[in-house]
Amino acid sequence: MTDSAFAEAAAQGSLPSAAPSGPVLGFRLASGLLGVLLAAMVAGLNSRVPGLVLADLQGALGFAHDDGSWLSTAYAVGELVAMPFASWFAATFSLRRFHLAMLSGALALAALMPYVRELHLLLLLRALQGLFSGALIPLLMMCALRFLPMSLRLHGLALYALTSTFSPNVALWLATLAMDRLADWRWAYWHVIPIGIVAMALVAWGLPKMPAALPRLKEADWVGLVLGVPGLALLVVGLDQGVRLDWFHSPTITAALLVGTILTALFMACEWRHPAPFIKLQMLQRRNLGLGLSVFVLLLLIGATAVTLPANVLGQLQGFRMEQSATIGLIVGLPQLVLGSCVAALLYQRWIDARHIFAAGLAFLATACWSGSLITSEWMVAQFVGPEVLYMLGLPMTIVPLLFLITSVVQPPEGPYVSGIVNLFRALSATLGAAMVGQLSAVRNRFHAEMLLDQAGRLAARLPWDDPRWASVGATIAQQAGVLATADVYRAFGLLAALLIPVVLNLQYIPAPMTATTPTTAPSAAPSASAAS
Repeated sequence: MTDSAFAEAAAQGSLPSAAPSGPVLGFRLASGLLGVLLAAMVAGLNSRVPGLVLADLQGALGFAHDDGSWLSTAYAVGELVAMPFASWFAATFSLRRFHLAMLSGALALAALMPYVRELHLLLLLRALQGLFSGALIPLLMMCALRFLPMSLRLHGLALYALTSTFSPNVALWLATLAMDRLADWRWAYWHVIPIGIVAMALVAWGLPKMPAALPRLKEADWVGLVLGVPGLALLVVGLDQGVRLDWFHSPTITAALLVGTILTALFMACEWRHPAPFIKLQMLQRRNLGLGLSVFVLLLLIGATAVTLPANVLGQLQGFRMEQSATIGLIVGLPQLVLGSCVAALLYQRWIDARHIFAAGLAFLATACWSGSLITSEWMVAQFVGPEVLYMLGLPMTIVPLLFLITSVVQPPEGPYVSGIVNLFRALSATLGAAMVGQLSAVRNRFHAEMLLDQAGRLAARLPWDDPRWASVGATIAQQAGVLATADVYRAFGLLAALLIPVVLNLQYIPAPMTATTPTTAPSAAPSASAAS
């Protein structure tokens, strides 16, 4: 169905019904869905917490900084490789069976890795953990679209949004708990095991048993898979290590980005032409999907400045440990447990235009960035509270309406495809966001340091060589250059948020979804599709 056809169907209230074809939602199925949500949280924490305590892990294991930096890259490689294919394999091998296999693999590796001391083996296990964990997040969206009735569908999308708004932001506090409270770096890996065991029990008991669809294996685009896996992996390597190795000045980064781009382009071409692809790229021709996912990538780039940037700045300026900055993550993360569903409830109102909620959320994010750009060298946690509250409000007001607008132009059989596409963009944007923030900070830091050094050189002529103030000149310049660079990063992403507002308003209008309590005279639009069982 073309984009114009979807627009006409929405206006006439004739979009295909997205009522789930599986079991009616009851306590047992709801428990299974809770297990899927907890497993997705495990995946997010598996990614963030070890990365936050990477310096402690390097010290405990005796790795050099350059060697240890590959641990985060290895996980990101596995995570991105799993994202576009997880929904297809879940539909093929049975959702419940595939989910339990991925979750048990991730937990087993979390228990094992603290005992591994050999770098290359640890990198391999970390990549495998990323692969297992990365498959869990698309299955959360797949389950929300497959099992939830229309009256709860948007709340299910709000729960999926927690993987971008809750897990990354509370990870700072959990890293603090492992390193400063429990005083044992191994809990950076082990902290997910209790949650994961509960999730496994809920999934095993709650999700319905479905038959496998093994004949799909003969129809799959295996050539595309062979091209896509190394292509996506090399792109992640290039993006994640680019700042450290100075991008195209490094033969490794140049080769990774060049070969990765070529292989990924060939993968996309195979998927476009194949009759049974893993992800249906033709869906991107629909305005809300193509334009919406482009906005999604940029939105997640903006979200990268919410907690990580101020925590890093406080560490550099004030010498703060994570424990002293953990409050910032909790301010943004904890309210998401409620705010996402509040936004979803608002989107069910017939008088609400999701694009306007989205635009208001972008305005909050732009204001948060502008507030952060006022940073000085005297800022502590208290000065960041105002911007973080604005982030807290803006993130659910953007991500939940965006998911609604994206999934509203999808027919029921296309559910697994949209899950794979959305999560591919999500994982890629996380790596891209970290690279952009790091590169922009480095470039502006060098610029401001050079300007300040030039000014200091002019003033130096007035000071005698033995003046005690010479001792603090270098430290002061480094500190102020860091402050000015951080302000520039905030301004750049604030401007990006403001520029996205007219783009969002240009998305296709989708009326509120029809529910059992909605008057039948109102037009309806299905917000998403059921995934194939």
